[in-house]
Amino acid sequence: MLKVLIPTIMLFPTIWLTSPKWLWSTTITHGLLIALVSLTWLKWTSEVGWTTSSLYLATDPLSTPLLVLTCWLLPLMILASQNHIMPEPIVRQRLYITLLTSLQTFLIMAFGATEIIMFYVMFEATLIPTLIIITRWGNQTERLNAGTYFLFYTLAGSLPLLVALLLLQQTTGTLSLLILQHSQPLTLTSWGHKIWWAGCLIAFLVKMPLYGVHLWLPKAHVEAPVAGSMVLAAVLLKLGGYGMMRMMVMLDPLSKELAYPFIILALWGIIMTGSICLRQTDLKSLIAYSSVSHMGLVAGGILIQTPWGFTGAIILMIAHGLVSSALFCLANTAYERTHSRTMILARGLQVIFPLTAVWWFIANLANLALPPLPNLMGEIMIISALFNWSPLTIVLTGMGTLITAGYSLYLFLMSQRGPAPNHIMGLPPFHTREHLLMTLHLVPVLLLTTKPEIMWGWCY
Repeated sequence: MLKVLIPTIMLFPTIWLTSPKWLWSTTITHGLLIALVSLTWLKWTSEVGWTTSSLYLATDPLSTPLLVLTCWLLPLMILASQNHIMPEPIVRQRLYITLLTSLQTFLIMAFGATEIIMFYVMFEATLIPTLIIITRWGNQTERLNAGTYFLFYTLAGSLPLLVALLLLQQTTGTLSLLILQHSQPLTLTSWGHKIWWAGCLIAFLVKMPLYGVHLWLPKAHVEAPVAGSMVLAAVLLKLGGYGMMRMMVMLDPLSKELAYPFIILALWGIIMTGSICLRQTDLKSLIAYSSVSHMGLVAGGILIQTPWGFTGAIILMIAHGLVSSALFCLANTAYERTHSRTMILARGLQVIFPLTAVWWFIANLANLALPPLPNLMGEIMIISALFNWSPLTIVLTGMGTLITAGYSLYLFLMSQRGPAPNHIMGLPPFHTREHLLMTLHLVPVLLLTTKPEIMWGWCY
């Protein structure tokens, strides 16, 4: 654990001491080295499930894929931000990269925490850098409104969780995951226990987000700069899923009866947010709503508490993290050139940027779950598990899959096909930097099709 955490912390002095000329190349190289070291976590040798480096930090096969995804994303975020942060004063550039690095530090400590209260503190700490990135480097004046939504939705959901954790500490005498996973199930019978159950899960359902408490997400995505959108879609939403997986183990007897309304909301949300995607005009807003739709499927898979549901959820979380981050990068490259996110104004780009159209095509096919990509594997496993739980769910999940295919093709056709409008002639060409960025997003997705057990090894 420390082999990644210490180099990440060492990135802070590197950012502030490097000469301005070498700032970007040094930080990206340092970030990539951390990402390469984190890949060693995937070689799983432990039989007991946990590999600890200290009493409070450990990795197990559930947190490992998410930790690697977190480390992989930092250099990509710095690479994606380079073009629009470079013109700013050097102190602001350093501050921006410092915020991204602090976010990675908090996320590593959140996913690696063995104490639930430490996980909670890091879960909340990720709010601060994200909020500063959205409100300081966002594009429009609505960014302050988006920041307020983001802060209050997340905090309102998280406070009941803190109370629930303190109650759990009082009841069991410990908050260590290592002990709680193997302890006797709690006897939960009274009304108070039902409220405690809701308190434990609502924070994570808001973070995922569940349909109904999702309004902060499209706002935050649309207003955030590209790195903010990437880290929100790729890792911060996954914190919700990870937290739910950890907590569901302890909430077992009550979940059988209390999970129904949440599963219904999650499945209904797949259809509703998919339908909203079909009539979006804003490029980033469409990708943001598609994230809500995919995470609804993940929430359903986790709430039914079967090995297949959990496995499908973690596969879909990893695959969605890479693909939605890639889509946000592509949306940003189009925005930097045409200065518009409205799809009607920035269409027909295939004629001007043919290679970028290939990236758009691959990212959209991955988003609509084309076989044999891990997106499809995750979706099929969750849909099968839900069908086994209740055959009626196939109506909702099947319609959701069709709508996903519809809006993915709509996104591709609107942004790439058709005649190029007269006002978008003379655009600056694509850079190698952007093609490298897309390669580093989509090649891992393609490679995961050859060895998917990296993601699901913890279940068996």
